[in-house]
Amino acid sequence: MRKPASSAAAWLSRWGPVILVMIAIFYFSSRTGDDLNGWLPLFRKLIPGMAGFDWGHFVAYFILGLAFLWALTTGAYTVKEKLLAVLLCVLYGLTDEFHQQFVPGRSPDWHDLRNDGIGALLAMLVVSLPRVHRLAVHLKSSSRSRFRRGRNSQAPGRRE
Repeated sequence: MRKPASSAAAWLSRWGPVILVMIAIFYFSSRTGDDLNGWLPLFRKLIPGMAGFDWGHFVAYFILGLAFLWALTTGAYTVKEKLLAVLLCVLYGLTDEFHQQFVPGRSPDWHDLRNDGIGALLAMLVVSLPRVHRLAVHLKSSSRSRFRRGRNSQAPGRRE
């Protein structure tokens, strides 16, 4: 039996951001070290004390953590959902590090995996801030109600 269009749209609105961020991470992981070195000096100049910190991994996995949380939660943003989002980020980070061993000028590095986890954890901490939490819950409930309205506006007598 085929999924109703509203169900597919709801799935895509939840998991689409995760897929897009994962594709972006894979793309940047496929670039050689020389391709990416043009970005690093900018961050090192902005925050000189953090010269050894890989901002690319941190930012990418901060965003991936938010995307996973969006996909996993029903709107409550529980500790369990946040921990699962971080775990999924770290697992994807492991696959990213494995992938990098096949890219010229790149190599697996546990520091990158650490930065992936820090980015995802910090994303969960930001979502836990009261104002951000209220905004996130509001956005999630608005998203759910939009798809519910779309499903309920079907022609009378039509079954899913």
